[in-house]
Amino acid sequence: MTDATNHPLSGLWQPTQLQKLHYGSGSVKKHLIHCLPGEDSKAFIITGASLANKTPLIKQVEELLGHRHAGTFSKIGEHAPIAQLDEATDIVTNDSSVDTVISIGGGSPIDSAKAISYRLHDKSGKWLYHIAIPTTLSASECTMMAGYTESDGVKTGVRGKELVPSTIIYDSTFGLYTPERLWMSTGMRAMDHAIELLYHPTASEMPARWLTLQAAASLFEHLPSYKANPKDEDTITKLQLSAFASLGFLGYNIKGGLGLSHALGYALGSPYSIPHGITSCLTLGHVIKLKAADPEAAEQIARLLPFLGEALSGDHRKDAERVGDKVLQLVKDLGLDNDLSNYKVAKDEISVITKRATGQESGRVYDDVEGLVKGLFK
Repeated sequence: MTDATNHPLSGLWQPTQLQKLHYGSGSVKKHLIHCLPGEDSKAFIITGASLANKTPLIKQVEELLGHRHAGTFSKIGEHAPIAQLDEATDIVTNDSSVDTVISIGGGSPIDSAKAISYRLHDKSGKWLYHIAIPTTLSASECTMMAGYTESDGVKTGVRGKELVPSTIIYDSTFGLYTPERLWMSTGMRAMDHAIELLYHPTASEMPARWLTLQAAASLFEHLPSYKANPKDEDTITKLQLSAFASLGFLGYNIKGGLGLSHALGYALGSPYSIPHGITSCLTLGHVIKLKAADPEAAEQIARLLPFLGEALSGDHRKDAERVGDKVLQLVKDLGLDNDLSNYKVAKDEISVITKRATGQESGRVYDDVEGLVKGLFK
């Protein structure tokens, strides 16, 4: 059942299967072993090459696991290419002792771990217990969706309520190893989640929208603080919790995709090798200003202004546009990309991107989005 909840005093929220959320400096060392589902559990690690080869983090986790470590797959690339996913799935399928998957990294390893569990269930009827240790703010650990890239370069995915990780561990010491630009850009991805969930027509007022307002306000406050001092672990933890608040209360009742900024992100991301944090930097502020013309969306977006220390004017459209301007300014203040010309995207691709994002070939929505995409080229 999915209740539309544009009217805050009527709604439905269905919590996910998340059982534990540990956070704070040293959380992995303190809690990982106790998070395994059984004393005889064997865990398989899914991560990327940079974390495995350029940081001590993966070796630390392997040593913590000891005899419970069943193996590590560290070839997961950006946007989770299907060839790597196939290889990792085969390894896990052939080891019947594995009952747990531990994803370490950003959205690609986390989504890959979900997709592996989904595929394993298709073959054997068995779901893997998933422990997510995020090292970015992309918040993939909060959803029941798993995105990956087909051989033609287009992002696709699977979804199921069993795909939400059962345990999330936010450890600020892991965040210290994330490149600063990646951390901040995925922080804008979390901002994208927060604001698009805020105006999503089937989002619950409680707790989803209440928490997204707090998440967005926290991101506005703490992303500049991180830029000023990226080694402050308290700031890192605050941003990790902001990312969780942006999407962690999505619930099972949500219907459809998150929104236009996300749809544009998928249209721009894997086809043109643009990280999703950067796609949010490019699209979110402009999408908010476009959505300001929709009275219901504008009313929700405007609610954010007081959380940013600004007074409401009473004109929802103008207030929503001010939020869009503040997002665009934040991207500039963080020194992140706001120009699609910096990437290998030709202007003659505008119609392809628009069709991919809207699912349409003409009409008012198509025209509006096409105009937005044109404006991404500075």
